Amino acid sequence: MSTPSDPAASAQPPPTAATASSGLTFKLHPLVIVNVSDHYTRVKAQAAFSGEPASAGKAQASCSPEAPSEPAVPPRVFGGVIGVQRGRTVEIFNSFELVIDPVTGTLEREFLEKKLELYKKVFPDFYVLGWYSTGSDVQDTDMLIHKALMDINESPVYLLLNPAINHSQKDLPVTIYESELHVIDGGPQLIFVKSNYTIETVEAERISVDHVAHLKPSDGSSAATQLAAHLTGIHSAIKMLNSRVRVIQQYLGAMQKGDMPLDNSLLRQVSSLVRRLPAMESEKFQDDFLTEYNDTLLMTYLAMFTNCSSTMNELVEKFNTTYERATARRGGRGAFM
Repeated sequence: MSTPSDPAASAQPPPTAATASSGLTFKLHPLVIVNVSDHYTRVKAQAAFSGEPASAGKAQASCSPEAPSEPAVPPRVFGGVIGVQRGRTVEIFNSFELVIDPVTGTLEREFLEKKLELYKKVFPDFYVLGWYSTGSDVQDTDMLIHKALMDINESPVYLLLNPAINHSQKDLPVTIYESELHVIDGGPQLIFVKSNYTIETVEAERISVDHVAHLKPSDGSSAATQLAAHLTGIHSAIKMLNSRVRVIQQYLGAMQKGDMPLDNSLLRQVSSLVRRLPAMESEKFQDDFLTEYNDTLLMTYLAMFTNCSSTMNELVEKFNTTYERATARRGGRGAFM
């Protein structure tokens, strides 16, 4: 859910500290970054398609014909992050969208509780670790949302994604904040402090992220072209490995026949290298290979059947539409199927 950006709020961000002192280790999964980016992209595209302004102040100005056109303020999106905490390690696995009141800037508790109930049924081991938002910096209203989540998690985390494109920046535009109580101007005040994090992935996430990266290549080439280049690189690497192993095999054969002098140091290096190469002739490898091969063929056949079924359904729908129109003029029977 997006909410209007308040220029006054963004002008005076709340105080923040450089680094956190809690000693927690944060591990962030790529799925969270993909979800937040997708949420922001959808909201921005919907706002551009509907022609709605990004902020309330701009909406009032655009109603006047004499008002000059100002650049649209990017919308902010909000959501919660879930995961697990094991000791001093916090691992953020997934996220979900939240609804924010556009007037008061507060959370809709009923929607949040319903989301938590649904996620608890699917992920019983996951807990709400905090929330996320988009923007270039922390705003005053962020602390209100942060405090509203403290009845669910006494020390929630705040993940901020900066959607602005900066080609010179090499790091991810993601910042994780914790909240700490500091004494400012003689009184206690809750402030945001930055925390370090690392990217943690599993095999399924690596495959998904690689698939998403190939959907729209940045250099303008098609996904098929990039896949062909990737497979060509793998084939060249395997071919090079095979040629070098063959050279070692020929050298060992010549050494065994006495054509080459015996070199114990070189033999130890070859023995160490051979131990690191997988044994392709083992029975377990054959079973795993055949299982993987059969699964791939099965998925290919299922995709073909699904495609044929979809084509047949479209053909039947077109036939029914044509048949109904013809029978309606003659007053005949209903559809074919």
